[in-house]
Parts: sequence; C-alpha cells; structure tokens
Amino acid sequence: MTHSRSICDNSKPWVLFALFLGSISFSPAFAENRNADLALSLRLEGRTYEHGDGVKRDPEKAIQLYCEAARLGDIEAQYNLGWMYANGRGIQRDDATAAYFFSMAAKQGDPLSLRMLRQVGDPVSKVPECLFDSDGHDILAKAIPEHKKVMDLVLKLAPEYGVYPRLAMAIIRAESNFNPVAVSPKNAQGLMQLIPETAERFNVRKPFDPEQNIRGGLSYLRWLLAYFKGDVTLVAAAYNAGEGAVNRFAGIPPYPETQGYVKRIRDIFKREDHPFDPSVTPPSPELQKIALRRLM
Repeated sequence: MTHSRSICDNSKPWVLFALFLGSISFSPAFAENRNADLALSLRLEGRTYEHGDGVKRDPEKAIQLYCEAARLGDIEAQYNLGWMYANGRGIQRDDATAAYFFSMAAKQGDPLSLRMLRQVGDPVSKVPECLFDSDGHDILAKAIPEHKKVMDLVLKLAPEYGVYPRLAMAIIRAESNFNPVAVSPKNAQGLMQLIPETAERFNVRKPFDPEQNIRGGLSYLRWLLAYFKGDVTLVAAAYNAGEGAVNRFAGIPPYPETQGYVKRIRDIFKREDHPFDPSVTPPSPELQKIALRRLM
C-alpha cells in the first residue's frame, strides 16, 4: 500500500506553532487559518516520529500528533493514520480503525483515501480514543456568538472542578440551550438549571449569574462523578432525575424524559466514562446492584 503524498517538508513546525500562539485575532476566517496552521505543524511533527527523521522513531507519539491534526480537519493526517493502522506500522493492524480515518479524509473529497477505504472495509462505529475532544472545540466552532460566551466560561472554569468542558457543555445544551435566564416548570434556574435545593447545596446565591450557576453545576457534576465512579450514563441520569431516583431504580429511571436526556448527553459527550476524584464523596451503595442489573 502506498504512503506517498505531497507535503511541505520544508515547513518549520515550531515557527507555525509560535505564530499560532501569538495570534490575537478571533475572526472566523482567521480561526480557520489558525487551525490549519496548527494542524500542519502537528502533522509534520507526527511525520518525524513516524519515520524517525532526526528523532527516535515513536509510532505512538506519531499517532497522538496525527490525531490532533486529524481532529482539526487535516486530510493528510487522517490518511496517514489510516495507512499506519492498515499496514500495522509500529502498531497492531486494525482495518476497521484504518477505515475510520480513511473515511474522515474521503468525506472531505480525498480520492486516495476513498480508494484505500474500498480495500480495508467498513469503519468502526465508535470514535477512536485519540480523537476524543474533551474541551469540545468542535462544539465551540459551530456555536453562535451568544453561546460561545458561555462556552468560553466553561472552558475557563471546568478544569477547576476536574470536569471535562465537553460534558458541561452537553449538560448546558440539554438543560437550557445556553440561556442564562431559563426557568423550568419545576423552578430549575439558569444555564445548568439548578433547582433551589441544589443551588443552596452548592452555595449558589445568584442562579441567574452565569459564572455562579456554572460553578454550582460543575460542583454538582464533580460530586456525581465521584458518587457514580465516573459512569457518564448514571451521572447524566442523576443530573436530570436526581441521584436518589438512579439508586432506587438501579440505573436509568424509566422516565421518557430522563431516557431521552441521557441519550442526548451521550451523543454529545461520546464516552461512557469520565475521570473522577474519589475523595469528593463515597460511591453510591447501589453501584454493585446497578452493575448486576446491567448483566441481566
């Protein structure tokens, strides 16, 4: 299988990356160019590790760098990943994962990737781990300006609570669709739709203040993540219906609203687990029962 592509070998990744970091314009056109420059620098660095050009050959490092570039839309990085998996270059051969990356490039009109896709077969359905975007940059890129203001605040605050911004964004979208003054029929308030009891529990005095509301929601998510040991399905169900209901039903409560809510969160977050801090709270005493029920 051929791996030959036309690339700009004389580009200097560190120069491109410095330009990226030093940029201050945030127009859509500039952001697109900035992402393209960053993707190029990542791809070129990945290529040095794939081939051992001036550095010790490191296929895992190459895949990591290629994945970052691929996530930013770089066609050649997507192709290179497909080629590495299709040929088992420094890694275990995996035609289904190769097909996933070839499919990404083929969808952007790359004829070589389309030809390779026909050879390796159907792609895996699950997003490869290295493409997971915990910050939700893909969500941010498509957002309207009003929503981006909220997302920027989430990106700033979420790391303080050990919560992936992507999960918080998914919750906010499902709860209020980024409306800071939203009020539900049950008097849930603000961006993360905190009911008065939850707001009091996490010291939120001004639920319609975006930062206070997000901090309260993040505090609750941090607690739920520890309580359900990082199980995103249970955390989402509990955020919607309460942890008591999840314990009582040993899983997702049989409420259509909650079941639909969990699906929306999982569709956006794209992972079943999330890191958690076990020192926040002891785990739910019902976790063993929930695990057994899932096996039935």
